[in-house]
Amino acid sequence: MTNFVPTPSVPAPDIVRCAYMEIVVTDLAKSREFYVDLLGLHVTEEDDNTIYLRPLEEFIHHNLVLRKGPVAAVAAFAYRVKSPAEVDAAEAYYQELGCRVERRKEGFTKGIGDSVRVEDPLGFPYEFFYETEHVERLTQRYDLYSAGELVRLDHFNQVTPDVPRARKYLEDLGFRVSEDIQDSDGVTYAAWMHRKQTVHDTALTGGNGPRMHHIAFATHEKHNIIQICDKMGALRISDRIERGPGRHGVSNAFYLYILDPDGHRIEIYTQDYYTGDPDNPTITWDVHDNQRRDWWGNPVVPSWYTEASLVLDLDGNPQPVFEREEKSEMAVTVGADGFSYTRKADGAGAEAQGFKLGAQL
Repeated sequence: MTNFVPTPSVPAPDIVRCAYMEIVVTDLAKSREFYVDLLGLHVTEEDDNTIYLRPLEEFIHHNLVLRKGPVAAVAAFAYRVKSPAEVDAAEAYYQELGCRVERRKEGFTKGIGDSVRVEDPLGFPYEFFYETEHVERLTQRYDLYSAGELVRLDHFNQVTPDVPRARKYLEDLGFRVSEDIQDSDGVTYAAWMHRKQTVHDTALTGGNGPRMHHIAFATHEKHNIIQICDKMGALRISDRIERGPGRHGVSNAFYLYILDPDGHRIEIYTQDYYTGDPDNPTITWDVHDNQRRDWWGNPVVPSWYTEASLVLDLDGNPQPVFEREEKSEMAVTVGADGFSYTRKADGAGAEAQGFKLGAQL
């Protein structure tokens, strides 16, 4: 039975958005080729051990930190909060939860000021900050604009063994659920959680964890994603395309999943929807509906359900990975007989809605 994270008596920090991820890579030169030469992220600063990157529209110092280290993993999921006082609130909130908390007035990375990092109740390294250096927003630097230009950091995705527990914890932290996946027994397999007015700032994927499933960057249009695929094909690295391109049912976004040299998963993402109204409805998908992950009904490769990146504690050591006890989404959706349904036997689907193929011909 799920043991929920207690709700602190002090207010949760007021989170604005997901802001950056710090990942450890084992070969900085190969990672630079991937993130800068292939994907076109812009270098804010770099040295022999670290590269600070941002996409076209960002004005804070960075959205991605590549740090050289012995084990490929994630060192921080960082969120920007609404004011300096909210950094104090984050420190008090996690201290009351009994989590390990570390605060650095000078920040944990270049370009970021007063920050709190915690080992949260799920085992993830979260960071909260407000102070940051501003850099040039490159929106009108069309001389730098590439055909596959990444424009914004969109979201994180976290793998956790207990999605209901994680969902309550993030709801207490002020996140709202835009969409989720459940079965007829009420087992929750995944949930999409947001602070900014899009489908998610982070998602919870059920599986062995804590691990990082992916970090996602947005493009303006679908054709930007197609260009990345074409570029990877031309460079003979199409084997790094794990899944897609395609269109999600959940979020409605057009997507592509690719793997960096260390196996960190990157999603390229565009065309989700607005979620800012206070009564924005939560959409619940049946885990057996094969259009929830891919609107066109394409199967999901097993590695997408099983592979993910380790996360680090505040000392830089990999957190232990715990197995999911509830039945996994992979067990439901990947097997000898392939997927589940596009149209249910009871008629739910295109024909039930009057969209019979060829009806208007």
